[in-house]
Amino acid sequence: MAAIRRSPARWWLAATAAGLLTASLLSPATAYGTEACPRGHRLTVPGAEYQQVTCLSDLTTTGTVATGHTDPADWAGLHAPGTRNPSHVPGVQVDGYFPDSSTLNSSHGWQHDSQFVLRLPERWNGGLVVTGAPGVREQYANDFIISDWVLARGYAFAATDKGNVGTRFYTDGKRPGDAVAEWHIRVTQLTVAAKAVVAQRYGHPPTRTYVTGISNGGYLARWQLENRGWLYDGGVDWEGTLFTAEGPNLLTFLPPTLRHYPNAATGDEAAHQAILATGFEPGSERLWPFHHSVYWDLTQRIYREEFDPDYDGETLAGYPFCTPGSVPGCDADYDYLSRPAEVHEAVGRVSLTGDISKPMISLHGTLDTLLPIRVDSDVYAEMVGDVPHFRYYRIEGGNHVDGLYPAYPDLVRPILPCYRTAFIALEDWVERWTAPPTSSTVSKPDSGDVVNTCSLE
Repeated sequence: MAAIRRSPARWWLAATAAGLLTASLLSPATAYGTEACPRGHRLTVPGAEYQQVTCLSDLTTTGTVATGHTDPADWAGLHAPGTRNPSHVPGVQVDGYFPDSSTLNSSHGWQHDSQFVLRLPERWNGGLVVTGAPGVREQYANDFIISDWVLARGYAFAATDKGNVGTRFYTDGKRPGDAVAEWHIRVTQLTVAAKAVVAQRYGHPPTRTYVTGISNGGYLARWQLENRGWLYDGGVDWEGTLFTAEGPNLLTFLPPTLRHYPNAATGDEAAHQAILATGFEPGSERLWPFHHSVYWDLTQRIYREEFDPDYDGETLAGYPFCTPGSVPGCDADYDYLSRPAEVHEAVGRVSLTGDISKPMISLHGTLDTLLPIRVDSDVYAEMVGDVPHFRYYRIEGGNHVDGLYPAYPDLVRPILPCYRTAFIALEDWVERWTAPPTSSTVSKPDSGDVVNTCSLE
């Protein structure tokens, strides 16, 4: 008997792209919050069901932590201590949500998904930066690593929770894969709406729009430039997740890793080599215990539940840290390639093609111990191929999250400063026709301020 999906079908899953944009993006907002301000009282987010407009003396996290217009827990662990961030950027912030039937996001006590945040600086450079949340985090996840910095450069900023959040995101939608498919729609929806709000605020639409993100947000930057390229002028992909119907994907390399890790941890060399064979880099072994306890098991179970709920029957997201053969449906025993065609079709619905239509820069750490570089961005770079509007930088020593740097300063390096350098390179590429350095592996420096500086050459 098929496992039961816990949420009803929603109208937008059956809508065509044109119908979606007409029905859900052009209707007026139905409510304003009580914190309206003179410079923002006429701003209306097209399609929003609810919005709050607030004038703030500082839109960066230096100010919004104090005023409650961000959530530090949402961006915890994504940057290295000592990261220098700008502050004191006055402007208008709009918080709200689009119509949705799921209620996984508890921000502001709204219990409503498809939440967004828009930030409009007083001193605008004419640009807009759009991003989706990494992992299963909420709309404020990119506030410290992206929003602060681009706001200080004069950009308007827009972020979405992708339409579902948390470790039970897979309960959203009717069919396997629906929750991830919604991510695409919500980024597109926000981009169109944000352009309209920018035009309301400044008198004309943005002259350039960039899409960017880390992890699942990087995946969405890839997908948008493959499928909605007309909305953007370019993008930066920071270690985006790779979904392909026949692999590699999360479900091909995490199960054997979970199978072999217990023996590898005791010194079994065959098990150690088996984990390396799945794609993890030699030299990343010191990072394995943390990733096993925090990321590997949980990630496998919740994404497998999203695409293959029948594997463990009525159980939701399997059995945490089960050992091979211990229970039917143990995720350590999972074999994606042998699963039914409909599982591959579910992943295929959200798979990437590499057919990007606008300039894109991709970054990935060689010591990424959640999304191994050899079975993620190395593969995606091959999918994109030798096209003139793509650059790929392999960041030596980079891990999936910069927050691990203090624990392993001799092993890993933060990627955030390389991301900022890449973003500036994208600006020069798009706006001044100055091509970035050729794709390469960026060496880990022996000294210097690796937390705040990075050269791609």
